[in-house]
Amino acid sequence: MWERRTIAMFFLNGAPGVGPRCRGRTILRLCNGLSTGRSTSSKLKSVKLLEVLNALEEEKSHSREEIFIAPPKNAAGDFTDEDSGDEDGQRGTHVPGNVLHAFVVPEDSGTAEEEEDDLQLQPATKKRKAVVEPQRVWTKRDIRPDFSSWTATDPHMEDLKSQELSPVGLFELFFDEGTINFIVNETNRYARHKNVNLGLTAQELKCVLGILILSGYISYPRRRMFWETSPDSHHHLVADAIRRDRFELIFSYLHFADNNELDESDRFAKVRPLIVRMNYNFRKHAPLEEFYSFGESMCEYFGHRGSKQLPAGKPVRLGYKIWCGTTSRGYLVWFEPSQGTLFTKPDRGLDLGGSMVVKFVDALQTRGCLPYHIFFDKVFTSVKLMSILRKKGVKATGTVREYRTERCPLKDPKELKKMKRGSFDYKVDESEEIIVCRWHDSSVVNICSNAVGIEPVGLTSHHSGAAKMQTQVHQPSLLRLYQEKVGGVGRMDQNIAKYKVKIRGMKWYSSFIGYVIDAALNNAWQLHRICCHDAQVDLLAFRRYVACVYLESNADTSSQGRRSRRLETESRFDMIGHWIIHQDKRTRCALCHSQTNTRCEKCQKGVHAKCFRAYHIR
Repeated sequence: MWERRTIAMFFLNGAPGVGPRCRGRTILRLCNGLSTGRSTSSKLKSVKLLEVLNALEEEKSHSREEIFIAPPKNAAGDFTDEDSGDEDGQRGTHVPGNVLHAFVVPEDSGTAEEEEDDLQLQPATKKRKAVVEPQRVWTKRDIRPDFSSWTATDPHMEDLKSQELSPVGLFELFFDEGTINFIVNETNRYARHKNVNLGLTAQELKCVLGILILSGYISYPRRRMFWETSPDSHHHLVADAIRRDRFELIFSYLHFADNNELDESDRFAKVRPLIVRMNYNFRKHAPLEEFYSFGESMCEYFGHRGSKQLPAGKPVRLGYKIWCGTTSRGYLVWFEPSQGTLFTKPDRGLDLGGSMVVKFVDALQTRGCLPYHIFFDKVFTSVKLMSILRKKGVKATGTVREYRTERCPLKDPKELKKMKRGSFDYKVDESEEIIVCRWHDSSVVNICSNAVGIEPVGLTSHHSGAAKMQTQVHQPSLLRLYQEKVGGVGRMDQNIAKYKVKIRGMKWYSSFIGYVIDAALNNAWQLHRICCHDAQVDLLAFRRYVACVYLESNADTSSQGRRSRRLETESRFDMIGHWIIHQDKRTRCALCHSQTNTRCEKCQKGVHAKCFRAYHIR
């Protein structure tokens, strides 16, 4: 059985520290300076991230390690804008020394308690008096929810279908004119603050976005290879669109907030305006659906080059943890980067994860207080959370840890394991109609819901390894619905991981910007699948289309030392009104680049008769 361990990394005065919360005896021994088995209440010993990583390498268990990073405490400081180079050339385990030699400090997880085998390291805190809550009365019966049925329609989606937007038009629903102009203004403001007359325009910014998108499916070890004249690396689409030094200059000054108006209590203040704008646009154009998923996503900090691969298939990924709410198909509706409980205080008696679910629900309800149904896993689920969501008129279903069931008297897991597969036990809270069910399949699963009950009990296929055959086992209704609808965040992660932006700098928020671009492209593609039934393209073709249009459009602007080119727009592929005509002056063919005396009348591009059809087909 694979288990996931999470280590939370925090920057302290410009250098990162790590807050471990794990089951591994090796890590516990490092952090306590004690032999295995001694009390965890002893005084902690400072260790470095490098020691933790080496300990993980030496450990033999087959587990996956994740290290999530929070920005610097003083993320509002000017030093966090300094670009100390790029990530080109970083290989394998070559993580920056200031990260590897940072001291480990424990992080307050914010949870009330953990599983019995979870060893939790926390700084000494003043004990608070526990709030005594009334005990729930559990009864053996099915749930009787009183939510209204889903009858909502989505006029906005019908409007998008009628517009027949191209991939670029869909992408610009999120990176709209207001967002582009905002980034241009903040970037130029920051450059002036550094005594640089940048003069960035919206067209140039789109060109930079096009190169970032293109790097997701065409990747070089060094980004400057796009402009090299060497035949094995030169990329004419990029080289013709923008000069290398101009791209480097713009990329180094990209900025997303006014440094004079930063909230010092917000670690993501440097990108907070962009987060607010993107959340608004994502929510505004989201398909109005009944079922949503909530979970954790990971934005890798060092990308594939900086991740540290451990033996025995145990990768350690360094990156930002992001709370995400998606539709069941993977459209990102709302996101919030994690800052840890030291900087984000949970409310309503919930832990941090439960508080984030409530924030997502509040964002959903800005479109109307409808009976949405949210699915999440045991990291977030508790009976208290189900009660809060029920009062908001929101349905919820999720797997749950036993200690969060508020003493629901179900059959002991050991006893249930002795029964045949498909056996289950359940109880319902009398006052709030919240059901907790324990089901035995390949393992014992606890699941909780405020909207779905046991009936109708269905059958599901189970592969029997011993008998080498498929068997049918009973499955309660809430488990079947949970398995069908919970995977939205995973689908989004899968789409982003396929062709994610590879170009990034060493600013702490550089990789996060790539994540936002990838999320916007994923959302635009999801809308394309809904709106364009007759001319659907896959995700790769969708990204290529957006990148090519942005780069080809910028190649037409005149610049010093370069002849001007006529504008080529998305109409190149519309198959309407393209005619081949003779031209007096020979030019290069837009497809094969040899000389030709014919051109396309609509595109105003030189093109051979033999290349004409291929040039106008994607």
